[in-house]
Amino acid sequence: MGIVVPKVSKAESRHGTIALALKSITDPFTSTMIDAARAFQKHSPYPFDLVVHGTATETDVEGQIRIVENLIAQRVSAIVLAPAHSTALIPAVNESIKRGIITLTIDNPLDQDASNVDGMRIPFVGPDNLRGAKLIGNYLAQRLHGGDHVGIVEGVPSDRNAQQRTAGFTDEMKAAHVEIVAVEAGDWEYAKGKRAAAAILARRPEIRALLCGNDNMAMGAVDAVRDARKTGSVLITGYNNSDAIKPLLKNGRVLATVDQFAAKQAVYGIDVALQALLQQRRQEDLSAFIETPVALVTRGNA
Repeated sequence: MGIVVPKVSKAESRHGTIALALKSITDPFTSTMIDAARAFQKHSPYPFDLVVHGTATETDVEGQIRIVENLIAQRVSAIVLAPAHSTALIPAVNESIKRGIITLTIDNPLDQDASNVDGMRIPFVGPDNLRGAKLIGNYLAQRLHGGDHVGIVEGVPSDRNAQQRTAGFTDEMKAAHVEIVAVEAGDWEYAKGKRAAAAILARRPEIRALLCGNDNMAMGAVDAVRDARKTGSVLITGYNNSDAIKPLLKNGRVLATVDQFAAKQAVYGIDVALQALLQQRRQEDLSAFIETPVALVTRGNA
């Protein structure tokens, strides 16, 4: 079941209802998006109603599909979706668009090839995940040597952002002649990330680094490395620049992370939807990709 996040206040809705449909409500990245969305609504010169829904876990795909279906039934004006799966959400999104609801994605894009089958234009408002992964991969590569072995703890393998980050890590490791000897899915979660990292360490004890697809999994990797008594000998990278990762950057247990500005993704996404409603634009009039920034974060600028 989806989780409805209680509203702080309800705007005088003269410009429709925008729904923010997110993944795990308990994830700090999601919480940042919610806070930013509410602040944007509060200060917007164009009053609109904001409803926020999310799933209990990162991988509750069926729950998120039900959320979108319920929003369609409620006839909201626009849906800003952070997909829990890059292909499974496509039918629900397709139905939303057919019903005349402005629909776009943030954080994780839908699979372009699969969505193009139905001729849909589903805008993605978010970062270039490949570029972000290359930033951190290059930074790590400068601290490795040709022939070193590394592992990747990736997010949900079916998610486009997970695929793009793994591709970026892979490109930079290949360029540095560093060998990726293991890839394990941590599904964006701390506990699963810890298990994935532990499995890699047990199977390939010689690895010099673990590249993690987000900070939750990086924190799990830190604990797996500690349990394996390899703290200081295995470099760890994250992705998101969550508040929880900052102490680990400061004490050196995490080498670096990437800030993909969760707040900006939420605000940009809602603003694109709001402007479409104000200007009475159609789905096909929207830009396919509105890029938000990424930045490398290390101990020196954490």
